[in-house]
Amino acid sequence: MTRRTGEAKDGTARARAARFVALGLLVSALAACTPLPLGDGGKVDTFDLTTPAVTTQAKGRPLQVLVPEPVVDRAYDTDRLLVRPSATEIAFYSGAQWSDRLPRLIQSRLVEALERSGRFRAAGRPGQGLAIDRQLIVDVRAFDYLVGERRVEVALAVKTMDDRTGRVASVVERRAEEPVASDTAKAVVAAFDAAFARVIGEIVADAGR
Repeated sequence: MTRRTGEAKDGTARARAARFVALGLLVSALAACTPLPLGDGGKVDTFDLTTPAVTTQAKGRPLQVLVPEPVVDRAYDTDRLLVRPSATEIAFYSGAQWSDRLPRLIQSRLVEALERSGRFRAAGRPGQGLAIDRQLIVDVRAFDYLVGERRVEVALAVKTMDDRTGRVASVVERRAEEPVASDTAKAVVAAFDAAFARVIGEIVADAGR
């Protein structure tokens, strides 16, 4: 009986050691700013952002709004989920990707949210031939999973410009944070989606004023 107990303890110790080794590899991979090794034979799961339902009270003449592709730093110009182990380190979540490059995905969801709000006659992208009244120029300031703090951060700065005169009517930054339930890709994406929905809702409300 004593020998079996010792073997069980040894097995528990080895299991703990294995977990610490795995954690060490995770931190090292993040610190090196490289994607983590893929599991499941290289399988990559693809995720989308939902379009929040936003309703605003229509006032005056309906507008047609142009949404150019957002301005992004190079790190965000990808379909990978960006991870920040620290303020100065960048990595990407292993085995997960967005359904499109992040700037195009944000552009698509913002256009859809503007149209669904009922506040605007139309919203679209450049090249669609709309007679534009207003442009929303979006700058992606943050779309990060802060792994050490177990939360995501989404920040979009928006310039609202009169397309006929070129006058900038307003410049605002909308920011939201959301806790992450676990380190799984689904939990991280769910947090991104919730934070993104709040930010987009505020942007649509601003644009409708």
